[in-house]
Amino acid sequence: MELQASDQPLTGVDPATVSFQAEVPEVLLASMRGFIEQHPNWDQYRLFQAALAGFLVQNGLKNREVTRCYLANLFPAQASFRGR
Repeated sequence: MELQASDQPLTGVDPATVSFQAEVPEVLLASMRGFIEQHPNWDQYRLFQAALAGFLVQNGLKNREVTRCYLANLFPAQASFRGR
């Protein structure tokens, strides 16, 4: 997978946010679309953030902010996970 961070700042986007593109197998894309259709409170951004942060946390990354991101995506109503 090739990650490409944009050098151009996006209007209205948190400067700590990085945008990138990734090629994924069609089966993953179809599954993601199906999940989002069944869970309207999720979108592709929230799903990807939760999946990436969850993978990192479950594989031993010890970073409080990544853990907070993971929990904030899983439990959006819990203000204490958002941190700021």
